[in-house]
Amino acid sequence: MTENNNPGCLTAFLRFFGLGREPKFDPLPEPAPRILPYRVRDDFLSPAELSFYLVLKNIVGQHLTICPKVRLSDIFFVSRPNVNFSAYNSINQKHVDFLVCDPRTMRPRFGVELDDSSHLRSYRAARDEDVDDIFEAAGLPLVHIPARMGYSHNELNELIAQALTNSKAVDQPEKDNFCDPTDNEAPLCPKCGIPMVLRTAARGRNTGRQFYGCTNFPRCREVLPYQPV
Repeated sequence: MTENNNPGCLTAFLRFFGLGREPKFDPLPEPAPRILPYRVRDDFLSPAELSFYLVLKNIVGQHLTICPKVRLSDIFFVSRPNVNFSAYNSINQKHVDFLVCDPRTMRPRFGVELDDSSHLRSYRAARDEDVDDIFEAAGLPLVHIPARMGYSHNELNELIAQALTNSKAVDQPEKDNFCDPTDNEAPLCPKCGIPMVLRTAARGRNTGRQFYGCTNFPRCREVLPYQPV
């Protein structure tokens, strides 16, 4: 019996209405690999910044940790963001040359600005003044050091000691200037100056005990005791 390769009337009818066998399609070509245009910078630290970093690291040793080029928005926060709308913009696009932290807690101790000749320009001077105001408002010391070919270890030691002294003074605010936690009204946060909220410890040795915590937690971890009247 001879095989008939000609499609019959029924097959042609089904194909007309799209009910016949699926037509064969060539497979879609595989998408080209995605190539991103990112490269590692060779100038993360300028020669002057690297030279100063090595000197500073030699001085502080293991007692302090040095973080280069830290954004201000990673160091500070706005205590009243719903009121100070533009304050975040002042810290979002700026950085400090070096941030020196406690190696055990990574708590910032002071900042360092390495001032080269570019800081003499008018726009840079305005930027430096703004950064100084931000550090001062937050109570974090900022040390300005002129960029040089060499640095005096004694001079740097004195500047670091002074900065650490000022930093310790900031860590111990005079809480007597704020509202008494035994009052009916919530006390003000010693750091942010805004009303705190009553919280209950959910874990640890103080589980179940109430305390006042800052509404800016976890950016602010200030707490005050709660004494029910």
